Amino acid sequence: MGRRDYEGDPDAPAANSLVPAASVVVVDDSGSILLQRRRDNDMWALPGGVMNIGESLPDCAVRETREETGIDVEIVGIVGTYTNPGHVFAYDDGEVRQEFSICFLARPIGGHVAVSDESTDVRWFAPGEIDALPMVPSIRKRVDDWRNGNMPAIR
Repeated sequence: MGRRDYEGDPDAPAANSLVPAASVVVVDDSGSILLQRRRDNDMWALPGGVMNIGESLPDCAVRETREETGIDVEIVGIVGTYTNPGHVFAYDDGEVRQEFSICFLARPIGGHVAVSDESTDVRWFAPGEIDALPMVPSIRKRVDDWRNGNMPAIR
């Protein structure tokens, strides 16, 4: 299914669904970050997706990371909360989604890098390599928040 991202676009279609979601900044011991190249928009992105009924957002983050990248993770913090009503995703089936997303910080604990039906490539990148990658602004903001240390304190 195709997807088009609209952010701050006055011509964007109106949202017709509100969806809780999780994304994940996965950082290994060398400081590299795990990214996937999405099949639906050909952009590099953090692993993540929509929460299912019966699971918590942290469980969603762990599941989505495993499904999309092949890597098992342990959640160690929160990068931030992202709720921009001016950012919607329009899908080919007519859904126009506004997401309420928590971006988690995680460390890898197992698995092997693998593409999924949602990705065409999955790789580890050094933080300095990220700037040259094609990425939607909302994902770049999450990555930049992590790189710049703009994360809430965990209590």
